[in-house]
Amino acid sequence: MADRYILYGGEGTGAVAVEAALALIGAPYDVIDLPDATALEAARTVNPAAQVPALALPDGQTLTESAAILLRLTELHPQAGLAPGVDDPRRGAFLRWLSFVATQVYAHYWVKDDPMRLVSDPAEAPVVEARLNDRIAACWAIMEAGLAPGGPYLLGEAPSVLDLYVTVISRFRPRRQRFYEVAPRMGQAVRRVDADPRLADLWARRYPFFDGWDRM
Repeated sequence: MADRYILYGGEGTGAVAVEAALALIGAPYDVIDLPDATALEAARTVNPAAQVPALALPDGQTLTESAAILLRLTELHPQAGLAPGVDDPRRGAFLRWLSFVATQVYAHYWVKDDPMRLVSDPAEAPVVEARLNDRIAACWAIMEAGLAPGGPYLLGEAPSVLDLYVTVISRFRPRRQRFYEVAPRMGQAVRRVDADPRLADLWARRYPFFDGWDRM
């Protein structure tokens, strides 16, 4: 429908962060999951890079790139309070760390999902995976050290799309246990997002919790 967003994604992908933002905004949306077996070719229909998420806006535009989608949603729905305003002193940090997560953490998963994209010997794949895990952990530690202290969330007293983004991406490998080790303050913030009652139904559907999930 013309007045609804259409989100292309899948369970356990970065599209869940976009869906979380739409849920907090209260905007009407539909989700089109791309089946695992045909995900690559199906994704090309909405994104030439064959990646999700992609978001079709009510005005007919289609956006790709998770950070860009999240940022645009905060611009279209400022009343939701999911980003510091342009005159807010925290705006620079918000833009910096949103971009940092996209380029320094999330971007690695193109290789992590299939190390054979860059190496030809299957025996090298575990080494690539281990080194990428170390790099991702190091990036989380850099972000932890760079964020200003204070407040229950990453930028202060209220959650932003940055909190949603980190909450979802930190569930990817090397997963939460290592994330908590290198970024304990950020760990407190994402636990609050995990427990946000407004997102309980979403997590149950898209990223279910199970016993011991955050100790992996």
